[in-house]
Amino acid sequence: MKTKTFILLTGLFFPILINAQLPEKAEDISPLLNGETVPNAMLTSPDGKKFQLKEIVGQKPTVLLFYRGGWCPFCNAHLLEIQGVQNQVVNLGYQIIAISPDSPQNLIATDEKQDLAYSLYSDAEGKLIKAMGLAFKAPERYSGMLLEKSGGLNPGFLPVPAVFVLDTSGKILFEYINPDYKTRLKADMLMAVLKSIQNK
Repeated sequence: MKTKTFILLTGLFFPILINAQLPEKAEDISPLLNGETVPNAMLTSPDGKKFQLKEIVGQKPTVLLFYRGGWCPFCNAHLLEIQGVQNQVVNLGYQIIAISPDSPQNLIATDEKQDLAYSLYSDAEGKLIKAMGLAFKAPERYSGMLLEKSGGLNPGFLPVPAVFVLDTSGKILFEYINPDYKTRLKADMLMAVLKSIQNK
């Protein structure tokens, strides 16, 4: 009987335990490094279809963006700035994908508002975001909003906004990660990075 009770309690509190293991602050994350390979994870497109990350990345070299959500004005500004160099990025042989904890329905709202030409994907449970080492505990004031925006799947984590450049095997060739969510990689710097990688 005691064993069954323990299992039941573990099941009830498992999501809480997982979240408790996250860094308390954005400055405390331990992200994957250049040269490492991104983990595989299931992502959801705005129309609800499921895709493996490595299936997407395997198609062509990738600029991989992580953002906090369509509710964040700094994220929206960055998505729009990257949209401004979309054609140049594609001409260099890359694709752009952007991932957030937003639900597919909220991805649609972001896409319609920003009129983006690249693809958005949902990682509402944060499996990839956590595996990338980008997740940290969100301030308490965000909890209700994050739960709503994720379709009830985000118990209270945020990703540190980040940009990765990957080859088709998922190997990280470049990364930009800044705990200050107001400071993002500029589009012209991204273009310089991509051209530099091509010239190696």
